[in-house]
Amino acid sequence: MAQVLVLAEHDGPEVKKVTFELLTLARRFGDPVLVWAGPGASDAQPRLAEFGAVTVYASEQPELAEYAVAPITDFVEQVVAETTPSVVLLASTAEGKEVAGRLAVRTGSGVLTDVVDVGDGLTAEQLNFGGSVIVHSKVKTGTPIMTVRANSVPPVADPATAEIKATEVAFKQGSLAAKVTERVAAQRSERPDLTEASIVVSGGRGTGSEEGFKIIEQLADALGAAVGASRAVTDAGWYPHQFQVGQTGKTVSPQLYMAVGISGAIQHRAGMQTSKTIIAINKDPEAPIFELADFGIVGDLFQVVPQLLEEIGKRGSV
Repeated sequence: MAQVLVLAEHDGPEVKKVTFELLTLARRFGDPVLVWAGPGASDAQPRLAEFGAVTVYASEQPELAEYAVAPITDFVEQVVAETTPSVVLLASTAEGKEVAGRLAVRTGSGVLTDVVDVGDGLTAEQLNFGGSVIVHSKVKTGTPIMTVRANSVPPVADPATAEIKATEVAFKQGSLAAKVTERVAAQRSERPDLTEASIVVSGGRGTGSEEGFKIIEQLADALGAAVGASRAVTDAGWYPHQFQVGQTGKTVSPQLYMAVGISGAIQHRAGMQTSKTIIAINKDPEAPIFELADFGIVGDLFQVVPQLLEEIGKRGSV
């Protein structure tokens, strides 16, 4: 059976949800082979096996963390040469896209980014022009390389062996040119990660101020959800830019997306329109977000949300 190469996204032994999504997608086209750069593969083996990884090429060589991106590309390129996969799948993160581009140049292959699905014949589906156009693309040269948006494919378990192969990577001289001198851990709250959450509550200009935006946090906490924000909110300084949802922010695709006080400009819609269920709350009945919403409430968010919080409190948190 053909092999499909997947680059794992992880934080030490903690496997990120997008890796399980990539393994699920990979199983459509062959046996998933995983590249694990850094420590933690042994601890993560049961979870990787649960989602169908057949083989895990793992390396803990310090160069993978001490230098920027290129050594990981060396690792992936080496495994590509050994396994000759039918396709290489990576997450559409900043690092994933850079590895994909470097790998494409080195292997003389075509690359597709921000893929949301892959069908028969390795035909990729992409959303262009803010999601208003769906494009189907194929790579015709070399080994297809694709970066896949998080939350595009629901992760489904299908146990396999996840045999770990300790690998010694032969780094290219030029790959050790840009050294990482410092790492600063991003502040993390107890809320779910925005790009991995199954429920996202986002607030927009309608919240009125930094103080007004706090009602979005209250609703998110009541639902066990992640908090998102529109560009208007982050540009105004009411909430940090790292929580912006949209074409120039994060792309999310949760089971439930609540757009509260968000008009629904195409820039914002591009980052959330693949959500499974969308609920919009806006006092303007003509707001574009209602065109996309499965359920809509026309009303003042400062009247509607407190009623929601009251009802959620009666039923218990989700």
